[in-house]
Amino acid sequence: MTESERASTPSSKFELLVQSVTDYAIYMLDLEGRVTSWNAGARQYKGYEAEEIIGQHFSRFYTPEERELGIPRIALETAEREGRFEAHGWRVRKDGSRFWANVVIDPIRDPSGSLIGFAKITRDLTERRAAEMELRASEERFRLLVQSVTDYAIYMLDPEGRVSSWNAGAERFKGYAADEIMGEHFSRFYTEEDRQAEIPRIALETARREGHFEAEGWRVRKDGTRFWASVIIDPIRNDDGELMGFAKVTRDLTEKRAIEEQLRQSQKMEAVGQLTGGIAHDFNNLLTGISGSLEMMQMRMAQGRTAEFDRYFMAAQGAVRRASALTHRLLAFSRRQTLDPKPANVNRLLTDIEELVRRTMGPGISVEVVGASGLWTTLVDTNQLENAILNLCINGRDAMPDGGKLTIESSNKWIDERAGRRHDLPPGQYVSICVTDTGTGMAPEVIAKAFDPFFTTKPLGEGTGLGLSMVYGFARQSGGQVRIYSELGQGTTMCIYLPRHDEDPSVEKEATHSAALAPTGEGEVVLVIDDEPTIRMLIAEVLSELGYAVIEAPDGPAGLKVLESNARIDLLITDVGLPEGMNGRQVADAARVNRSDLKVLFITGYAENAILSRGRLENGMFVMTKPFQMEMLADRIREIIEK
Repeated sequence: MTESERASTPSSKFELLVQSVTDYAIYMLDLEGRVTSWNAGARQYKGYEAEEIIGQHFSRFYTPEERELGIPRIALETAEREGRFEAHGWRVRKDGSRFWANVVIDPIRDPSGSLIGFAKITRDLTERRAAEMELRASEERFRLLVQSVTDYAIYMLDPEGRVSSWNAGAERFKGYAADEIMGEHFSRFYTEEDRQAEIPRIALETARREGHFEAEGWRVRKDGTRFWASVIIDPIRNDDGELMGFAKVTRDLTEKRAIEEQLRQSQKMEAVGQLTGGIAHDFNNLLTGISGSLEMMQMRMAQGRTAEFDRYFMAAQGAVRRASALTHRLLAFSRRQTLDPKPANVNRLLTDIEELVRRTMGPGISVEVVGASGLWTTLVDTNQLENAILNLCINGRDAMPDGGKLTIESSNKWIDERAGRRHDLPPGQYVSICVTDTGTGMAPEVIAKAFDPFFTTKPLGEGTGLGLSMVYGFARQSGGQVRIYSELGQGTTMCIYLPRHDEDPSVEKEATHSAALAPTGEGEVVLVIDDEPTIRMLIAEVLSELGYAVIEAPDGPAGLKVLESNARIDLLITDVGLPEGMNGRQVADAARVNRSDLKVLFITGYAENAILSRGRLENGMFVMTKPFQMEMLADRIREIIEK
């Protein structure tokens, strides 16, 4: 057979293939373990040339320790007996250096099944082992680090939420030793209220869906005590994206929260001081206008100059109106104003006030009103909403001294749990009204104080600082929220969020007022209960002018005595806030036990929603907010009695 014919045989081709491989040491051993063939990979790994190693025993590639243990002999015996031997271990090169090897030994048998030698394949895994060892060391360092952390509870959950690891911080925070809690569901750390609301399930679902969950709330220790915690949950996935579990980090913020609460209380006291100082300043101005006007009227009367009465009368009335507006804003800020909420179409309201806004903005500012198609209805006091929107528009105008654009836009908003936490709102459906200007914008420190009473960035005398606080109070009292989105130089967007309401909007009827207190009474009797003698006197005067009989009472118990008697009472007029432990609503409810058809008019300058049933009064009950004009009171009394 020629040389070319020999090279073309299958066995020769296989030999050439083996000889050319450099990534594996492939060589043959005889029955005693002596080397009978040697490829390029073996030369590269071991460092021996073929002529140096052929005929030598393969045990020289093993470490002295393994030769002492007889590992080479055991390897050949195992391969012969079980058909294969595979192992990892240190091997030795010609120069004495060591490398980490994966070794496979297979027996070679002839067609009759007789053993004629062994095939040995070795691969150098030194670099891979070094990387694995470094990873293992890194994991161990990280495990030790996590285990030693005591300021954070760091632990793992399986995909169902059962605890699968537990560090020292977790034991310190929660009170459980690792052997007590491993395998238990993490929901036991939550309060009963949170478990009822399925917060643990929602937390895992959010982490799984969004890749992260973060929240603060009360958590429960083993002994039942609670602590305020910051919680982060992240999903753990393998390279294929399969969920393997969750990593959970908890930090005890109870002490920090207590300090922040003390700071908030301090800031509240500072705000109260600022508030009372501002009120005193404004009311002193208004009282000076009222008392001064009355004094001048008295002087002119003594001088017989009655022709000048109208001038001082108008000045006093103007001061009263400004005082009324100030108290209204204060009540709005404190969320104690008397609201008259009705189902409202906000788009219709924006259309109604659009022309007023345009006139208020002036020629240098363009106005665009964008009403969302299919806008939901909301339950709101439309007059107060108009005032709030106008306040925001005026703020926008003042932020654009060189002109610009103002946009008023309504839209429907779905607020989920995560957005609800961000907006401080319950999840649900809301109607939003956003006012956007292209003005100077607001710095973060200004945004943080924008809703504080009497805080203003306007020059002295150009703003009271109650506008935004009033908007905030109104929105919160209406079950909603107001939020600021702004950057310096980039303009500002102010958004009011109001809850969706399912009823259709109703059309408001305009009130009409009589020009004079013309008598209309036909012997009807009105009971007036108010602890302020001046107010009782004025109301009694109005009722007498209208031809009604009047009974007065200074407090709830005194008024109830009259109502429990046989006296004729056609109308009860009562203040809501009364002394002697009985408010006006309690008097009315007690009176209606025996006088079920009694008509009631509440007059109030400070109305708790709970007393007035959140603006939803029973049939035959009505409300007026102090201060009011006597003419408006007369119209309302006539309307109620004659209805």
